[in-house]
Amino acid sequence: MKLIVAVTGASGVSLALKFIKYIPKDIKLFVVFSNSAKLSLKLESNIALPNSENIIYYDNKSIDASISSGSFGVDAMIVIPCSANSLAKFAVGIADNLISRVFAVSLKENRKIVIVPREMPYSLLFLKNMTKLSKMGVVVAPPVLAYYSGQKTIEDMERFMIGRWMDMLNIKNSLYKRWSDEKSDI
Repeated sequence: MKLIVAVTGASGVSLALKFIKYIPKDIKLFVVFSNSAKLSLKLESNIALPNSENIIYYDNKSIDASISSGSFGVDAMIVIPCSANSLAKFAVGIADNLISRVFAVSLKENRKIVIVPREMPYSLLFLKNMTKLSKMGVVVAPPVLAYYSGQKTIEDMERFMIGRWMDMLNIKNSLYKRWSDEKSDI
């Protein structure tokens, strides 16, 4: 599998790095950070960018990168986190940098796309843009917790969300306790 991971400038950039960390090594990753994402990372944490043989990093200015072509043949894309600015560009088709270009190409090629919007509360405009993208087949999956999987720590909660995003991309994982049909005593 070939997966594009786009990281835009919303709070929660560390979730993208943890997502990358949990991706199986047999999946080829093409990672692009926006300038705002780099700034968010610097402000929020000092986590270093993962370095592995299965990861290739691209500059967001490199609009001519191989991943910007439909013929390159990636399988899916995730935008984690997805800023309001990037979401708006995606919703109206602006492709002025590598991330927005790759999104436009992935959309036209009918590839699986998951976006992780990281804003709260949602404005009407933000909701309209998410709705528009959802109607185009984009999976809108904000970082929302569930309580059935027995999370006890922030790391447990993050693993749950990352596991769910991986599920949406058809990446096998065992990062969280799944819902079961076992009877409850309640």
